[in-house]
Amino acid sequence: MTTEMFFDFNAETDLANWYIVDDGVMGGLSQGNFQVNKEGHGQFSGEVSLENNGGFSMVQYYFERKEVKAFDYIVIKLKGDGKQYQFRVKVNEDDRHSYIINFETTGEWQELKVPMKDLAPAFRGRVLEMPYFPNSSIQMMAFLIGNKKAESFELLIDSIELQ
Repeated sequence: MTTEMFFDFNAETDLANWYIVDDGVMGGLSQGNFQVNKEGHGQFSGEVSLENNGGFSMVQYYFERKEVKAFDYIVIKLKGDGKQYQFRVKVNEDDRHSYIINFETTGEWQELKVPMKDLAPAFRGRVLEMPYFPNSSIQMMAFLIGNKKAESFELLIDSIELQ
């Protein structure tokens, strides 16, 4: 099986291409943060607020287009807080839609193995009537929390690998 490390967090990780997008873009009050913690893991944390029609926080990673035709899975080593999150990719960073999959965290370290063929096209929380991820290339990845409730959250990310 062909594998390739895509992103491996450590104490010296450069987060220059990681961006927080909160519901403030629509008037909401959620506050997300992304940093490298003292153990060298990516730490996405904050507070989701439902006030002012809010309800989500997202961390996005933009990069040069990456061909992924040779791979079937995106494998993410992560540790969540028992809450549901969403993993997203975009073929082109300026596409309106993303390809998404929801996943549950256990409170323990886990390996999330995402079959690329299962990434559903979606825009603003609605699955679109169009083909699933074409398994061609990726230019953006993201993690989103938006469980329709006000809550604090923390998701640790150790690595992202292509298989």
